[in-house]
Amino acid sequence: MSASTPAPETAPTTTTIVAPPAVTEVEAHGVEPIPSRERTARPLDLFRLIFGGANTFATVVLGSFPIVFGLSFWNALLATVVGLVLGSLVLAPLSLFGARNGTNNAVSSSAHLGVHGRVIGSFLSLLTAFAFFSISVWSSGDILVGAANRGFGLPQNDLTLALAYGVFAVLVLVVCIYGFRFMLLVNKVAVIAATVLFIAGVIAFAGSFDAGYAGMIAPGQPGYEAAFIGSVLVVMSNPVSFGAFLGDWTRYIPRRTPKRRLMAATFLAQMATIIPFLFGIVSAAIIATVVPEFIAEGNYAGGLLAISPDWYFLPVCLIALIGGMSTGTTSLYGTGLDFASVFPRFSRVQATLFIGILAIIGIFVGRFGFNVVQSISTFTVLIVTCTAPWMVVMTIGWIVRRGWYDSDSLQVFNRRQRGGRYWFAHGWNFRGLVAWLLAAAVGLCFVNLPGQIVGPLGNLAGGIDLSIPLGLGTALIVYPALLWLFPEPADAYGPAGPRLVRVAAPAGRPIEHAN
Repeated sequence: MSASTPAPETAPTTTTIVAPPAVTEVEAHGVEPIPSRERTARPLDLFRLIFGGANTFATVVLGSFPIVFGLSFWNALLATVVGLVLGSLVLAPLSLFGARNGTNNAVSSSAHLGVHGRVIGSFLSLLTAFAFFSISVWSSGDILVGAANRGFGLPQNDLTLALAYGVFAVLVLVVCIYGFRFMLLVNKVAVIAATVLFIAGVIAFAGSFDAGYAGMIAPGQPGYEAAFIGSVLVVMSNPVSFGAFLGDWTRYIPRRTPKRRLMAATFLAQMATIIPFLFGIVSAAIIATVVPEFIAEGNYAGGLLAISPDWYFLPVCLIALIGGMSTGTTSLYGTGLDFASVFPRFSRVQATLFIGILAIIGIFVGRFGFNVVQSISTFTVLIVTCTAPWMVVMTIGWIVRRGWYDSDSLQVFNRRQRGGRYWFAHGWNFRGLVAWLLAAAVGLCFVNLPGQIVGPLGNLAGGIDLSIPLGLGTALIVYPALLWLFPEPADAYGPAGPRLVRVAAPAGRPIEHAN
């Protein structure tokens, strides 16, 4: 096929829909486009996957961080709402690519970063998967072992924790190996069950909670701005962490699905996570009041068990078990899927198994070799700093392309071919790459997490972390400027041409098999 010949983009007027495979059938699809007849998922399923993947104990742990950082209850709630809104707005457009192209977002990024440059998305998904898979296993394992210690006298030591982490990680890995349908079932259960259990927590902690909890740092005091912005970034990392994975699920949604429904499902699912975030804020405020030594040690799980009434022990354990499975699977599944496309010798199952084993090793190293609280907060901020500019590049790319993509040319890298519409310069598109690299570098330079990681320019604003606004702003300015100064070939766009940017002569590079 010639790169100058438009690929057929009009879907058939009628499509034979086949019954979805059983949840216990191992998924065979990799990152190749999902056939139209198998794209039977709905925006409601997307809502369930996103909300189920975030309505978990791992999100509760992130919700406790504003209190751990020293904010009052109301300031912690404000930081959480700000982080959720900002993160959800950045995330929502990323739901469009999978339904349009039938593949994951890393592959779709070939159109903007080049068929080789798409590995940036794979790297970001790997970083995110390791971080959130680790958070889910750590938090769930700590709760289960702590509950067993209080209820049955099970020793709470490194051995029992290691066993809990190992068993839980293997369970998550098994779900990921089975694939999309099994993962969807787990998240359907998690959406309802975890929400009911969180609501039960309102009853459990109603008598102990004081909305007037003042925290350790008040507005105007030294360190307040850093604590507030750090809290916003930690919360924002939750929705942003889904950016590289949304295409893994939306590729099963029919292309004709209205775009507003996809974005609405994504935005509302993330905003609904105020439930676990609020649970984390409230419970952390109680812990800081009743047993502050747990907050000082960064042991939120132990503190939660210490303040929980006996009847709420089982719900807490169920939240840890169900929610941890949900977060772990949504994090690990997509990375295994994408790894198989980067290294074609691996099938999706083999790649998932390989990545899972590496992640499990990382879990043990991170838990027993480093400070867990610092590990979590550092990873989450790095995820936001590096991933948010990539998401901005993708969104701007969608706008200038008018949402038009050549699905065949997107698969050039995966098929070990050369050429096509998105070949650009030897498979790299410097416009998107430079914009992302520069934005991420600027963000990293201005990171300021006192006692953890401070960029070389992190102290220029009096200790305030400017990494995200400067990183996002850089991407918003640099990428459109590069598209205007260095126009892309005309055949990178659809029949309607580009929006808001100039265009160069067609490259006319046909797709060829590599030697």
